[in-house]
Amino acid sequence: MAATASSYSITMRLYTAADHSVVGAVATTIAHNGGVVTAIDVAESRHDRLTVDVTCSAADATHSQELVAAVAEVEGVTVHKVSDRTFLLHLGGKISVQSKVPLRTRDDLSMAYTPGVGRVSMAIHDNPEDVRKLTIKGNSVAVVTDGSAVLGLGNIGPGAAMPVMEGKAALFKRFADIDAWPICLASQDTDEIVKAVEMIAPGFGGINLEDIAAPRCFEIEARLRESLDIPVFHDDQHGTAIVVLAALTNALRCVDKQLADVRIVVSGAGAAGTAIVTLLLAAGAHDVVVVDREGALAAGDESLSAAHADLAAATNPRRATGSLREVLVDADVFIGVSAPGILDPEWIPTMAPKPVVFALANPDPEVDPAEADKYAAVVASGRSDYPNQINNVLAFPGVFRGLLDAGASEVTVDMLLRAAQAIADTVSAEELHAAFIIPSVFHPDVTKRVASAISGREG
Repeated sequence: MAATASSYSITMRLYTAADHSVVGAVATTIAHNGGVVTAIDVAESRHDRLTVDVTCSAADATHSQELVAAVAEVEGVTVHKVSDRTFLLHLGGKISVQSKVPLRTRDDLSMAYTPGVGRVSMAIHDNPEDVRKLTIKGNSVAVVTDGSAVLGLGNIGPGAAMPVMEGKAALFKRFADIDAWPICLASQDTDEIVKAVEMIAPGFGGINLEDIAAPRCFEIEARLRESLDIPVFHDDQHGTAIVVLAALTNALRCVDKQLADVRIVVSGAGAAGTAIVTLLLAAGAHDVVVVDREGALAAGDESLSAAHADLAAATNPRRATGSLREVLVDADVFIGVSAPGILDPEWIPTMAPKPVVFALANPDPEVDPAEADKYAAVVASGRSDYPNQINNVLAFPGVFRGLLDAGASEVTVDMLLRAAQAIADTVSAEELHAAFIIPSVFHPDVTKRVASAISGREG
């Protein structure tokens, strides 16, 4: 059983016999049952008992329970308490507000608040453009969701979406030093969402739409871009598209193919799939076929929705029809943003020589990356426990850093293309390899390079 890194990590507090060999027996038991021990700490040692904290990772929640049960069977061991480290991390939330100025004396208060603050407010009233300089607006982003398409969890609502939006805000701060605020709206009505964002927009330098289901997200983004004078960016669409294009640029370098020449099959016609296709076409791709549950989208199919009909009209120049298995034959690239397990690894050999497979459905990809790796020249996924993770963190912090630095009022396709190229170029020719087509999210240059590409300024 494959163990993950930390997302299913637990700490067991154990009472054991006063015999340190028991600790070794516990570690062996966990390993034998497929877990990975990451820490063992003796919290207390007495002549009659040891108190031991054992931290280990598991494949999933059920596996965690199995590990606890196995440890409880070790002779001389009592499981006193089990803590889920992910839940502990979220207690009380993951972000907070911190003042940037000292408030120790009346003098401090007189400048930070009344009466001094009134002068600043009137200065902004007289010169509205100064709001970016004299408030947090110039370095703040609203992370807005309605909770209708959260990660791979579906329509779970605004409250349940809050931990994800908090996480997004923490990432903005960590990677781009941007102050981001979770805005979870109690409505899934397009008009109400647009109105709510328009009403809060004066306090922000940019809007990051997040986890809003298609096709509603398309209209919300389009209307907000039309009505607001600050950039609006739907990360599920454009962040994903940027990183996919960056990864594909380097994957094609590995197999010595050109974007304009390859056949690409995209599984998934939702927000991410639509944005990926749009950016691929803008980058110079010509032969792209989109597949949904019913098969390949082709122009002229009157059964298609308006959004899918538009997508079909822009793609599939050969008017290919049929299932994913059928249109995959002789394709150079597969990009999946759809559902787990829909790609049989044995279909990959029917693709063109040196095929590229991006299985990006989360948390479970369209095909097991390890199985795909047996047949494909380059494999990428959305998972952190395999090489070539396609992660939006490579894009959105730098994108917004660049937008805010430039005081931009909109996001353009040219900006997205430049951002993708900046990410791709972060991997040097010496580093480029089939198992390393995309930099780590912790690469120190990624955010700076993307920000410079967006703003047009030197990093």
